[in-house]
Amino acid sequence: MARQAIAEDRLLARLNEHGAIGATADGGVCRLALSDADRAGRDRLVAWMRELGLAVQIDAIGNIFGTRAGTEPGAAPVMVGSHIDTVANGGRYDGNYGVLAGLEVLRRLDEDGVHTRRPIVVAAFTNEEGVRYQPDMLGSLVHAGGLALQDALDTVGSDGTRLGDELRRIGYAGELPVGSIRPHAYVELHIEQGPVLEAEGAAIGAVADLQGISWQEIVIRGQSNHAGTTPMRLRHDAGQAAAAVAVFVRELALRLGAGQVATVGRLELQPGLINVIASQATLTVDLRNSDEDRLRQAEAELQAFLQRLAEQEGVTITARRLARFEPVVFDPRLLRLIEAAAAARGLATRRMTSGAGHDAQMLARICPAAMIFVPSAGGLSHNPREHTSAAELAQGASVLLDVVRRLAAE
Repeated sequence: MARQAIAEDRLLARLNEHGAIGATADGGVCRLALSDADRAGRDRLVAWMRELGLAVQIDAIGNIFGTRAGTEPGAAPVMVGSHIDTVANGGRYDGNYGVLAGLEVLRRLDEDGVHTRRPIVVAAFTNEEGVRYQPDMLGSLVHAGGLALQDALDTVGSDGTRLGDELRRIGYAGELPVGSIRPHAYVELHIEQGPVLEAEGAAIGAVADLQGISWQEIVIRGQSNHAGTTPMRLRHDAGQAAAAVAVFVRELALRLGAGQVATVGRLELQPGLINVIASQATLTVDLRNSDEDRLRQAEAELQAFLQRLAEQEGVTITARRLARFEPVVFDPRLLRLIEAAAAARGLATRRMTSGAGHDAQMLARICPAAMIFVPSAGGLSHNPREHTSAAELAQGASVLLDVVRRLAAE
């Protein structure tokens, strides 16, 4: 097995070279979906795919697929991958690791002279992060049939651009019909983005399920007025109401307990002046839970609170859904394969829940899917200081290699 492992130095070299595309001054990466940096990252990925002799296809939503042929024509492929877009202040491992480790798996198979019955596809899905265009996991959602292609292309981004226009601008509006590749199985390798594996001394996470996600944008409209002359009892303060929402969702998550989390990630006040009561507040609320019933309860309690708050403060409150995904349970057989592969290499494993959204949750709609996690130092992610050691990265990629070889022989 040591001879059939992924080389640390070569995997790290790919990650470092790709991480230099969109690099920020603080050591992070900014490759927002369909930006110029994303185009450069895509170009580098496609070049690497072609160096490995892969057949490269790009579909109409910009998803990139590099295919290594199998020995049986027409057999459904084994697919691995993730995404290469980042948040504005991201690190070099989130998403990117799963795609580039997939390339290293194929290079290892080539060097060992291994021919597989099934084709193997390395995929990079468009707009996983959902920062510039919403919802997140958009490319894999379209691939799985959960969002119509035209609706996705017509999505207007946070900067006012239309997704389809930007896709054409960067040269990645492909011709492959969306959903054309239906995998035999999909396995996504990813950094944990949390502290559990590191804290427990486990090398590999076998991801059993993934939290449901509810994103809302809440707009509160009050009345601007003088900050000094308006008595507190006569105010219709959108800023105060927004603060009340932030406090409520935190208390809600703590009260519901278990897997419930809640976050106010963005808050904007207008007119945004120190001596003027805010006339409008716009904020986002992110609710997540691995239990669908609890997640629905959290949504219902938030809606009831917003109605009470509007009456109490004399403001108008509207809520708009940005994204909603139910919890996902991954394929039990694939989990056992991951655990067996890790055990054969002497690596401690832990079954776990993912608190973040991933492309695997969309692929699970159309094929058996699962995820492999490796530790994140300090639990940091979406942060320039995001880090996983070279040894841990290679261990995860070697487990992926073993699982892919098994699946591709079926």
